[in-house]
Amino acid sequence: MAKLGKKLNLLDIFCLATGAMVSSGIFILPGQAHAKAGPAVIFSYFLAGLLATTGMLSIGEMVTAMPKAGGDYYFISRSLGSSMGTVAGLLSWFSLSLKSAFALVGMSIFTTTVANVNIHLVAVLLCLLFLVINLLGVKEASRFQIFLVGFLLALMGFYIFRGVPEVKPFRLIPFAPRGISGVFATAGFVFVAYGGLLKISSVAEEVRDYRIIPAGLFLALVVVIILYTLMVFVTTGVLENSILDNSLTPISDGAAVFLGFPGRIALGTAAILAFVSTANAGIMAASRYLLALSRDGLLPGFLSQVNSRFQTPHNAILVTGLFMIAVLFLNLETLVKAASVVLLLTFFLANLSVIILRESKIQGYRPTFQCPFYPVVQIIGMTGCALLIFENGWEAILMSLLLIVSGFLIYFFYGKIKASREHALLHLIERLTAKDLSRGILESELREVIREKDSLRSDRFDRLIEQCPIVDIEKPLTLEELFHLAAEKISRRIKVAPAKLAQMFLERERETTTVISTGVAIPHIVVEGKGIFEIVPIRCRPGVVFNEKEPPVQAIFLMVGSIDERNFHLRALSAIAQIIQNKNFYANWLSARNKESLRNLLLLGERIRHQCP
Repeated sequence: MAKLGKKLNLLDIFCLATGAMVSSGIFILPGQAHAKAGPAVIFSYFLAGLLATTGMLSIGEMVTAMPKAGGDYYFISRSLGSSMGTVAGLLSWFSLSLKSAFALVGMSIFTTTVANVNIHLVAVLLCLLFLVINLLGVKEASRFQIFLVGFLLALMGFYIFRGVPEVKPFRLIPFAPRGISGVFATAGFVFVAYGGLLKISSVAEEVRDYRIIPAGLFLALVVVIILYTLMVFVTTGVLENSILDNSLTPISDGAAVFLGFPGRIALGTAAILAFVSTANAGIMAASRYLLALSRDGLLPGFLSQVNSRFQTPHNAILVTGLFMIAVLFLNLETLVKAASVVLLLTFFLANLSVIILRESKIQGYRPTFQCPFYPVVQIIGMTGCALLIFENGWEAILMSLLLIVSGFLIYFFYGKIKASREHALLHLIERLTAKDLSRGILESELREVIREKDSLRSDRFDRLIEQCPIVDIEKPLTLEELFHLAAEKISRRIKVAPAKLAQMFLERERETTTVISTGVAIPHIVVEGKGIFEIVPIRCRPGVVFNEKEPPVQAIFLMVGSIDERNFHLRALSAIAQIIQNKNFYANWLSARNKESLRNLLLLGERIRHQCP
């Protein structure tokens, strides 16, 4: 599978996330939102931002555990299964593409105020321009984004700086003429303004250091919440209600009040830059959802092809751009509501995914950033998203249900035939029912993700553990029974009779105990021959008594090697000694669900790796 280039840094992430959020949500929607909530629209924007924070924290955690293209689709499919993953991936692609198309619509509205041109032609040409930029490479697209966002933030800051002193307090009274329900309904309506935030996780595979992604998302969200709240405050405080309620260019109209015609032009320019940055970031992020779905066999394979020269998913980018062009003619309010409901669903699923992944206790789920106040943040996020979904009205809900059903149909009639994938929900059900449902596929996949993200090169010890037999015993054993059982597992591999092997282990144990710490023993012997080395990890929950003076042993690592392998023998002993020193190793060893969980515990343990043959 061709790999995407790792070229993005913290500034790139910040600018991509900011640019994906700042567009029509602030430059067009405040007028329509004010008509629904009155001056309390200020609080609606702030409330929507707070709700977006719950999803941001959940995505920030998951992206440091699984920094893969596809973002929330990848996380949801690994936590809730391929069917929900297909739905979530298509919803995310659809919503982000809609948001980008919404930006193109906004750009057309502003363009017609300064020039008599065909708005659809302009939108199509700009979309084609962004396609070319994204096809040339993610770094080229992000450089363009940095320039756009820098200039945009400067203009927005200038608007706030000059506008706050001009605010007329009487325009803010009555503050909430439609009550608290109007505030919450409007928060759901403007939620699309924060929609680009989670989607930046879809380019996680192209970030130089995945650990910076939560910081980039957090900085972008804080900056945008502050800017949105203050800009809506200024706009509400300088424009008459009748003008603001019917305006599709509210920020430019507000600038004209205290900055005159030059202010209208300046903020109109800012709006166009915002639309450009959103469309550019939208194509970049949305196309990675198609790439991830295709990689997993849930969409046709041509969508996962990566250009060998530019290291970009060219087919996924082209399909995304063509879809954006096709939806340019949708009704504006329907477009906004549908995008908001779909985004709320993805935020809901992102929060649910963190709960499933944590409670499944999968060894391979190891985020470097953990969401604080778990699970309170996730519960608040899911509850808030559910409430705002219903506040958007039945038209938007029905459109979203149609998309969900379409996603399930695509999975059942295409993806289910092509792909089969384990998910964390199976592991959680295992914990609750004590039934063995999983085959270790998800844990193995997450193990490879950890190796890739942390640049862990497999050494000989890793390869040995990947292939060795693992024994899991649920009944008490004597020391003799233990050694005979282990001897049966490896006798054929080294061509030594089981009885002889067992006797050698017993004699070695009589010389001096191989118990190296409470609950852990490493019996090891040397046999005749060349190039021989075998290991058998054994868990015996009831314990095996090695020495009457010591407590029973639950973690046993039997080793057999020839004299010419003495150097590797010492390295293997050192590797196990380092692994069992890891925090909570003993508790995790006893609580691991099956043999593959035990294997992953050894493979993912922190230790020094030696690149020996």
